[in-house]
Amino acid sequence: MHIHILGICGTFMGGLAVLAKEAGHTVTGCDANVYPPMSTQLEAQGITLTQGFGAEQIALEPDLYVVGNVVSRGNPLMEEILNRGLPYVSGPQWMGDHILRHKWVLAVAGTHGKTTTSAMLAWILEYAGYAPGFLIGGVPLNFGISARLQGNHASDFFVIEADEYDTAFFDKRSKFVHYHAKTAILNNLEYDHADIFPDVGAIETQFHHLVRTVPGVGRLIVNGQNESLQRVLQRGCWSEKEFFGNGQEWRIVLKDSEDFDVFFNDECQGTVQWQLNGEHNRQNALAAIAAARHVGVKPEIAIEALAQFVNVKRRMEVRGVENGITVIDDFAHHPTAVATTVAGLRRKVGNARILAVLEPRSNTMKLGTMKQALPGSLAEADLVFGFGAHEGKDALGWDLAETLAPLGNKLATFSVIPELVESIVRQARPGDYVLIMSNGGFGGVHQKLLDALKARAQAEVAAA
Repeated sequence: MHIHILGICGTFMGGLAVLAKEAGHTVTGCDANVYPPMSTQLEAQGITLTQGFGAEQIALEPDLYVVGNVVSRGNPLMEEILNRGLPYVSGPQWMGDHILRHKWVLAVAGTHGKTTTSAMLAWILEYAGYAPGFLIGGVPLNFGISARLQGNHASDFFVIEADEYDTAFFDKRSKFVHYHAKTAILNNLEYDHADIFPDVGAIETQFHHLVRTVPGVGRLIVNGQNESLQRVLQRGCWSEKEFFGNGQEWRIVLKDSEDFDVFFNDECQGTVQWQLNGEHNRQNALAAIAAARHVGVKPEIAIEALAQFVNVKRRMEVRGVENGITVIDDFAHHPTAVATTVAGLRRKVGNARILAVLEPRSNTMKLGTMKQALPGSLAEADLVFGFGAHEGKDALGWDLAETLAPLGNKLATFSVIPELVESIVRQARPGDYVLIMSNGGFGGVHQKLLDALKARAQAEVAAA
């Protein structure tokens, strides 16, 4: 089958393209912005890419058009498909029908931690010899790729990051209802995606749609401390359930370091000794251990696997160290994720200074829906550098300086990256940690900052 993918350079659709190619399909695709690294990865797979959504792509004559949720009415290619009555389907539905239908699917849902938990779960299954397929919204460094059909042998198991964002312009259900999950992690649920959901109740409804798709022989691994998830389950549940969190059947006891004991029904299963930090990552690990147990992986084996787990790219990723100043990249953008990321780093570095750099550029944050929570989420940082573009697609619809004003004299805000970099370089000193948080590329600020720090250090040596 020849499929032509509309919106191929998004994380999900790019992963879908790789899986389709591995499954033996002919794959072509198009997007508004075809550029590295995604374009390079796809072209290396032998996938032909077209810039833009021109109607002339009809001439490719694929058997089916697979449509991503970046495509809306008015898109020239989509309008031509509709006018001619050509066959099309959403990306998530195609994924469910052609890749996941006959797999034991382990789906990881939640407002926060989906990518990291999916990566942990995939690595545990890999370590245990299950050779799972996976599709993850990031690059797990244990694998170096974000999607594969299977490991080094045929596998019945597939781990997928289960996103609650909508499916397509013609299907406003969440993506995850298409995945046929047999094991589902419900990691947490908060208000997010203000561009498509009016309130948290609307998101709870979508999560209940997911619960309704899990079979009776399936299992839900649920954060027992989350009130929204409790409301979701109160609407009805027809599967096995296990709960994790403080006071739940799956729980942890923290050691003196970031290591922790894992308990199930008050029996210690072993001690996780690993590289990660933060309470959010400990709970992610607990969920992954519980989910792996559903497919037969003993908790002690999962615990061994986590000792070798390397986090996902852009999750507390050290981008470099210059003159004793460590530059860290993290995907955090929702206030809750920002708070847990800063708190995790604070626990790790003790009294060292944290210089937090935040670009609130997600659709929800650009709308300002949760802007009032940002000052509190940054409270543990020593200095805060806020960045908000004044124009373009990433422009904020609200005043960043006014919103972050409660942070007082430890705050500085910018709308131009060179000025932001100059200010950080001027105030950073050896021993500091610069924590850069954004869900986008942030104009390459990470490398620009490292280059500027290096240049300053060289200038200081030359002047000495």
